[in-house]
Amino acid sequence: MAAVAMDLKFLPLDKNHALALFTWHYDPPYEGYNFSPTTIEDDLTYLLNPRNAFYAILNPDGELEGYCSFGTDGQVPGGSYPPGALDIGMGIRPDLTGQKRGVQYAQAVVQYGRACYGASILRVTIAAFNQRAQRVWQKLGFEPVGTFMKRGSQDQFLIMSRDYTNSTGLRSFIC
Repeated sequence: MAAVAMDLKFLPLDKNHALALFTWHYDPPYEGYNFSPTTIEDDLTYLLNPRNAFYAILNPDGELEGYCSFGTDGQVPGGSYPPGALDIGMGIRPDLTGQKRGVQYAQAVVQYGRACYGASILRVTIAAFNQRAQRVWQKLGFEPVGTFMKRGSQDQFLIMSRDYTNSTGLRSFIC
């Protein structure tokens, strides 16, 4: 089913959207977010598995502008993830990054997660170098709750969360 928030529409990720993600190319220092051409078949299976809760983020014209996920996909091996929070993963089309629209995308994802998953505590894990993403989530009231090194690498990550228990203004969605 579809949901609309702030002129953005959420649909379960389909094969065409997933294949489009494989064409996205992020320039340094964000190249770690690029999909590898050697794992496309496995990545496609993973993205399309409903248990992984991937959604396409579409603009009003139906164009793919980003994607998001809810649940364990948003967790990075080596981090501490106590139960009770909904983890969010998110990616925006490379040509749309750096245009001061990150807050709009993140707010829409938060609203969708809160409404469709009944979540009051939301959590994101962000690469420590990605100051741009950290600023976006800070503007939405997310606060750092921990840092760690990704298991098997030297990559550092930051976990941020926000408790919406006493917040109002939740948008309604068809989930």
